[in-house]
Amino acid sequence: MATGTVLWFDTAKGFGAIAPDGDDGSEIRVSAAAVERAGLPPLEDGQIIAYELERDPFSGQMVAGKLRG
Repeated sequence: MATGTVLWFDTAKGFGAIAPDGDDGSEIRVSAAAVERAGLPPLEDGQIIAYELERDPFSGQMVAGKLRG
């Protein structure tokens, strides 16, 4: 399971971004639905989060899923 730092999360927009640990500046998108499925409260900037990469069925992009706080 990968870990990263929440860069930002906007509950009104329904998504946010995670900076993977040890990465070169890329961002992984995280949805409010993934946060809800994990039973977590809304993510906060600077929070460390564990996740697994999953392919979004709509966009085809890799996103954060199976979150652990």
